[in-house]
Amino acid sequence: MTENGSNEFPLPKKYKAVVYDQPGKLSTKVVELDVPEPGNGEVLVNLTHSGVCHSDYSVMTHSWKGVLRPPPPSQVGGHEGVGHVVKLGPGAESSGLKIGDRVGIKWVASACLSCLACLSNADGLCFNRKISGYYTPGTFQQYVIGPANYVTPIPDGLSSADAAPMLCAGVTVYSALKRSNARPGEWLVISGAGGGLGHIAVQLASRGMGLRVIGIDHGSKEELVKASGAEHFVDVTKFDGDDLAAHVKSLAGGIGAHAVVVCTTSNAAYAQALSFLRFNGTLVCVGMPEGDLVPIASGAPAELIKTQCKIVGSMVGNRREAAETLEFAARGVIKPHYEIEKMENLTNVFERMERNELLGRVVLDLS
Repeated sequence: MTENGSNEFPLPKKYKAVVYDQPGKLSTKVVELDVPEPGNGEVLVNLTHSGVCHSDYSVMTHSWKGVLRPPPPSQVGGHEGVGHVVKLGPGAESSGLKIGDRVGIKWVASACLSCLACLSNADGLCFNRKISGYYTPGTFQQYVIGPANYVTPIPDGLSSADAAPMLCAGVTVYSALKRSNARPGEWLVISGAGGGLGHIAVQLASRGMGLRVIGIDHGSKEELVKASGAEHFVDVTKFDGDDLAAHVKSLAGGIGAHAVVVCTTSNAAYAQALSFLRFNGTLVCVGMPEGDLVPIASGAPAELIKTQCKIVGSMVGNRREAAETLEFAARGVIKPHYEIEKMENLTNVFERMERNELLGRVVLDLS
């Protein structure tokens, strides 16, 4: 309830949103939309912040050929939104949410919670899921509808700007690190360690999970990677294939890492990754390469057999992992490196992303 006893805040008739005005190209436009009405079991959220993810760029430009179809015209993108509940739809009260509660919107905007994937704690793979910012209005806007039983509560004491990147980048790498099966004290290589996902993965792995981290990225990102907790940094531009593998193995006890998590979208990074592993190692695939589908070049069966290494994929985490990731952030174990931009500057943000000029993350101020 609001202070005057109402079950909703006073709402405007129109609000600002950013749409992909030329799907398939790098182009966004600020528009005005009508404030939507929450339906059964839904809540209306007044968003104040949204993270900007490389996946948004890939959806907008239709770079994932053969994976997703092109986005529809005037798609509102974004999937890392944080804001306050301002209206409850019929039946939403049963979720326990109240007017004024702060919640987050994730990559999976809604999941059915009853299919086999959901019942297996893999709601990120829900057979009936809707993806935020892809055929479902996303978080590059001031108001959004979300299912009351699937929005994520934001812990008190964690700023909305800090929380936003946790809703995709944070939970994605947390889930990937768990799938690596690396144990405290073991060596972990993170490829793309200075990116939006990578620098959070370094923090989680080193500070939250007790792993010894080797970060690999362009030399311009060394300071960020080391500040995030990496024990070693490797400038990928200073090595060729075999030399890079030998150097990484020398850092990881002379025989290689127990696990590698690839956060970058580079096919070359995937081709290198298996050579960093020791016996019984695990390669976790997180970053989604763009363009044509290309197999991992070094993934010959004979190589996997003789080392007993394995390759696993990791998409996004489930509801529990999202809550655990936010708890890590609330405790100060992880803190995303980001810059704040206005929603009107989103095209420029994507242009900088395309040129690989971003350090860490960008968070949009939607006010």
